[in-house]
Amino acid sequence: MHYHLVIFGVKDTTEDVLRHITGKGYTVDLLVTIDPEVLSHNQVSGFSPLGEAAKELGIPVWYTKSYGFRDERSAEFFAGNSFDLGITSGWQRLIPGNVLDAFSKGIFGFHGNSGYLPFGRGRSPLNWSIILGDTRFNLNLFRYDEEADSPNIFATEMFQITPYDDIRSCQYKNTIIQMRLIDRLLLADAAGEITIRRESKDFDSWYGKRTAEDGKIDFHARTREIYNLIRGVSAPFPGAFCHAADPEAGETGAVGADAAGEKVIVWEAKPFDEVIDFSGYAPGEIVCVFDDKPVVRTVDGSLLISRYESRLALKPGMILE
Repeated sequence: MHYHLVIFGVKDTTEDVLRHITGKGYTVDLLVTIDPEVLSHNQVSGFSPLGEAAKELGIPVWYTKSYGFRDERSAEFFAGNSFDLGITSGWQRLIPGNVLDAFSKGIFGFHGNSGYLPFGRGRSPLNWSIILGDTRFNLNLFRYDEEADSPNIFATEMFQITPYDDIRSCQYKNTIIQMRLIDRLLLADAAGEITIRRESKDFDSWYGKRTAEDGKIDFHARTREIYNLIRGVSAPFPGAFCHAADPEAGETGAVGADAAGEKVIVWEAKPFDEVIDFSGYAPGEIVCVFDDKPVVRTVDGSLLISRYESRLALKPGMILE
């Protein structure tokens, strides 16, 4: 069977992209996504089962049981059909050469950073950009090859990362720019003029893989570093976390807590004050609580935790570490 336009995706933002493309009058001939059982051995933050949305939009779906298409069933599917143009949105794996070669016009995907490719290749670039305090994100629509994030650029657009953004609001901005870049690609495809720019004067640099454990908060860091970490790994990612022990519950903390104390996932927080004298408190110590929102001393000020998750209610005198 022949498929002209194929979308690869696994996230809720993929659905936004599908609705945008079909709303523009284009036909999506196939959606490629993962079988839910793949989640048992792959962490996919923001995963969304896209079958119902695809059915509503009249898009056929092919489910892979190998996120990286490294199985025989995937090899047979891509060898046994023909394809023109592929676009990934929220696909977090490299695509092997046999799949890339099956698409006559190539497979295109997105990668961004504060600079220009090949700077900022690698994993979790939007999370890293927030965590590192970047104030802009340069999103590239590029043609895949077998290397990660090669500078085979079709087009680039930029958006701002403000001090008030978290990962979710940045995902909204990222999706808006994805839609605009896809519009440009589909227009170029219709005109038969997809042009790739491979020249770059920038240098290679890489973002490392992030895991849930990388969200651990160090209250010996500066307020802005803690704030950037919290907003950079908030939902739909696993969240930033620390541990707290209740001083009134003894050395082991609350019932059921481990030796390190009760886990606290911090979903939302913001810098509170830089000049109030909290030198009588240790970094990480809860100074006071207002409306169930703890004020925590940091090295260079304080942090207001506006939303957290824990079996232990946070109260003054506790140390978060």
